[in-house]
Amino acid sequence: MKAIMIIYNQAHTEKVEYLLDKLGIKGYSLWENVQGRGNNTGVPHLGTHAWPEINKSLITIIEDELVDTVLEKVKKIDAVNEEVGIRAFVWDILKMV
Repeated sequence: MKAIMIIYNQAHTEKVEYLLDKLGIKGYSLWENVQGRGNNTGVPHLGTHAWPEINKSLITIIEDELVDTVLEKVKKIDAVNEEVGIRAFVWDILKMV
């Protein structure tokens, strides 16, 4: 099992939800109003007057076989508009209850 965290500009919400639905990924936890700054462009997403954009973040636990597919889909979403921003991170899940 793997954990995938996807952090994305809220403008990508529909695309990310579609990705999860299309791949049959039902379980996830979502954080809204996630603030931060990406390491590529360094443009802040702070939800303020000066930096109004804001992110969302979700984490899901999936089978190992789905990981590459999810990462490919995230990469395609990012390629359409790299300035908007989306990233995915993968961790091993050693145990769960």
